[in-house]
Amino acid sequence: MKSIARALILSTALAVALPAMALEIKGAKFGDTAQVANQPLQLNGAGVRVKIIVDVYAAGLYLSKKEKNAAAAIAQPGAKSVQIVLLRELTGEDFADAMIKGFKKNASDAELAKYQGRLDELKNLMMTFGSVKKGTTINMNLIPGAGMRVLVDGAQKGRDIAGDDFYAAILKIWLGNDPVDSDLKHALLGN
Repeated sequence: MKSIARALILSTALAVALPAMALEIKGAKFGDTAQVANQPLQLNGAGVRVKIIVDVYAAGLYLSKKEKNAAAAIAQPGAKSVQIVLLRELTGEDFADAMIKGFKKNASDAELAKYQGRLDELKNLMMTFGSVKKGTTINMNLIPGAGMRVLVDGAQKGRDIAGDDFYAAILKIWLGNDPVDSDLKHALLGN
């Protein structure tokens, strides 16, 4: 009886000591939480971007508090993060072109004019990625007051792209009225 109790206590202690892995999708791992700009975030949802029949990437959305409404998630104050894990090899150019296309589908002409310089900056930054291998993790983090910080496998690429408003517009690629993948939108919102 004592050995059963000890085993139960030991297994409980190990479960508490190990970091929780919230979700694994097609081999891409998304933790329950993340830290951005010293702010704790929680996984809101995660899913797969499918183009025709090809799995392109898995993505997870991290927010300060869970939110099922797209507009409220976009407007939520504070740090945010979109974590993307490539499920196939891409070039930085492919990735940038897809981002710009998704952005344009969810922006008005006025927004395109307002953000064109920052879109160009983002495209130039992504072009520096070169060939991006399957399994690479790309984080697009909102650092409040500084803007969007892009990390590839944990290393910052380029400089921050200014504007919390620009990050909100970027989120519409996945959460806007015409998202790149409606199933992914629902998954990111935990629906």
